[in-house]
Amino acid sequence: MRRSFFSLVTLAFWSCSLAVSPAIAQTEEDPSAFSCETCARHEGFFTLLVDADKSKIYAEIPAPGEDGVSLRMIHTEGLTGGLGSNPLGLDRGWWSEGEILAFRKIGDKVILEVENLSYRADPENPLEARAVKESFATSFAASVEIKKTSDTSLTVDLTPFLTSDTLNLAHTLQEAKQGSFSLSADRTMIDAQNSFAFPDNVEIDVFQTFSSKNAGREVSTTAANGKDATLIKHHSFVRLPEEGYTPLPADPRTGAISVTHYDYSTPLGEPIKQQIARRYRLQKNEAGETINPIVFYIDPGAPEPIRSALVDGAEWWADAFAAAGFPDGYRVELLPEDAHPFDIRYNVVQWVHRQTRGWSYGGGIHDPRTGEMLKGHVILGSLRVRQDIMIFEGLAGTENSGTGEADDPIEIALARIRQLSAHEIGHSLGFAHNFAASTYGKGSVMDYPAPDIRVMTGELDFSEAYGVGIGEWDKFAATWLYGEMTPEEREALIQKSITDGLVFVDDSHARNVGTGHPLGNIWDNGDDPYEGLREAINVRAIAMENFGEDRLAEGRPRYELNDVFVPIYLFHRYQVPAAAKLVGGLQFNYSVVGDGQPPSEPVNPGLQRLALMEILKTVRPEFLDIPEETLALLTPSLDTWMAADPQRELFKRTAYPAFDTLSAADTAADLTFSALLHPQRVARLIEFHRRDPDQFSAADMFSTIQMQLMSGPPANAGHQEILETVRARYAYALMDLADADTSSAVKSAASSALSDLKDALEGQENHRSAWLAEKIDAFEDREFAPIPPVVDAKPLPPGGPIGGMGIYETGWFDD
Repeated sequence: MRRSFFSLVTLAFWSCSLAVSPAIAQTEEDPSAFSCETCARHEGFFTLLVDADKSKIYAEIPAPGEDGVSLRMIHTEGLTGGLGSNPLGLDRGWWSEGEILAFRKIGDKVILEVENLSYRADPENPLEARAVKESFATSFAASVEIKKTSDTSLTVDLTPFLTSDTLNLAHTLQEAKQGSFSLSADRTMIDAQNSFAFPDNVEIDVFQTFSSKNAGREVSTTAANGKDATLIKHHSFVRLPEEGYTPLPADPRTGAISVTHYDYSTPLGEPIKQQIARRYRLQKNEAGETINPIVFYIDPGAPEPIRSALVDGAEWWADAFAAAGFPDGYRVELLPEDAHPFDIRYNVVQWVHRQTRGWSYGGGIHDPRTGEMLKGHVILGSLRVRQDIMIFEGLAGTENSGTGEADDPIEIALARIRQLSAHEIGHSLGFAHNFAASTYGKGSVMDYPAPDIRVMTGELDFSEAYGVGIGEWDKFAATWLYGEMTPEEREALIQKSITDGLVFVDDSHARNVGTGHPLGNIWDNGDDPYEGLREAINVRAIAMENFGEDRLAEGRPRYELNDVFVPIYLFHRYQVPAAAKLVGGLQFNYSVVGDGQPPSEPVNPGLQRLALMEILKTVRPEFLDIPEETLALLTPSLDTWMAADPQRELFKRTAYPAFDTLSAADTAADLTFSALLHPQRVARLIEFHRRDPDQFSAADMFSTIQMQLMSGPPANAGHQEILETVRARYAYALMDLADADTSSAVKSAASSALSDLKDALEGQENHRSAWLAEKIDAFEDREFAPIPPVVDAKPLPPGGPIGGMGIYETGWFDD
């Protein structure tokens, strides 16, 4: 419908009249008239007005400056109360590292702006800094309502920001295939009893309820009613640190955790990528005393004797700080009972419970501008120590449990707890993993230590299962990071560490089974991975021979022996990948130009051959077989419903209810062949042989494996089926390699090895060999016919925390 010009003018007139009408203006809220008589006032870094009755929190902040900014701070979030599911990671004590947040007044709102410090400039020309700032987006995280203004302050309603899903938890649950969740507004509210203001920080807890009509198992078995997960989110607002801290440029040779940003004001010819070490501020007064020592507080909620073990391990770091020149710079205490674990004033080690074995973490909150550490925060999973006790009972038996003897499973597990406490605090202090430290004794608590169990006169010796105290690497790393030194003195310290043989290998070159550094391994022991595997095989043999009912305490259900048996049967689990890294391995370091360290070079071919022969012992039928007396003990469990799947820790049984030796052997063989036939390893073998014909080649590895598998029938007739199972697993591993996302050279080498295996199988006179040869035939013809499915091995029972994350899977013995 068309409107006349007169009608439009009339409408405009009345609109303008209404806009200036005194009657209408009186209904608008007067920004100077706000008051909250029921509010509790908490004065601190900024003043909180807490209205417990209406579940509201208001903040009284300074009046804005010329740029509109009222206040800048570090803001971080976490979970005071978690879900309890390790695979989802929403744990009690989980935290974010922190961001710079500005309260900026724009119009009649205050914007909570997250500043972008990933890209910055610090030139003399402010216009240059402005150009960088305007080139990359900031983030307006929230817009909050101004309730009151004065000449000196603004009062804003923080409630909508505090209670919103700023941690994106609903999305996290959905991405983890736990159902479609939404934040329930009427069950999300401020926790007035846990909202505090201190001179340098404000701490606020919020109840948040996430609801779903189709909650997945991880939520339905951990939340009280199975569908509504009420978590407690925490906000920390922290005053920016005082000036006077000097950032330390990171050095790749030192194992210091670094913070990265891009500085566009660096001179031409210098990198814009800047990495600064993350560390605490340690300074001395004129008397040489540490001004603000680092104090770590242990969760008093950890039970004894675990609590004392956590304190003991945490105190080890005092030796490192003494070596760095700060004998009074570090100490350990129990957390006061009335302290909030997220209070920025406390470096906290929290004891955290989950439904299944879970991860432990060390880190905390730092100033994103400088890398200065403000609060260390560690969470330690409580179930891992129980898993460790079970493993040591499987190795040593239960006879001496609780006696304090060297083979007491509880004492060994507590020794592991001491090491874990030191390890995770080390991350908070600024130290990265060093996965080569186990090659020079117990060189660092920042390695992952397997229990160092030795065979002595035919028996297992547990006397040195875990080290005591920090290692030489830790003293070096702490001195470099915290010592008061000139750049020249720091370089001299690094050179001494190189001369002393303190090798450093980081996560990225150690965790994955396909990585190539021969000394970068997790859960291994010894200076030679080849010898380490030999020792692990010997330990396993004795543990398998000794396995019996005494691996459980009297009165326990016999079927629990199934749980105990898994880590004994797979005791070689982590030493096999360690030895496999010698095959196709590359010796290298994190040198800088001019430091005199040698260039990279492949591992000696003779050592590669020795390692391969030792690894292949783990797929021999006699190694994989299980004694009849043991099989008789491995009865099925009572099938009752449990919140956590009771079968996921066990070998899968295709011969249920009988224990299936062939299935266990297939799983173990897959462990070995997955390590040897990793696409990256095979690619390195091809590349190194291309460079030097004398180097060990992929063809050499394949022919050696085939020679062992096809050497003839075993002496024990009962081993033939195990051998055929191993042959099939090798064939499937070659098929996987031929179809992997890798180079044509690797695919070709795998296809050639598969063809050679088929030819050898066709010369055997048994139906299993003929069947497998037909499978290979069908695979080779897959371009012209439907691809036959590769028969997957039964899953390897979890070694790391339940719900482990791909390459970050660790081990039975925790991190």
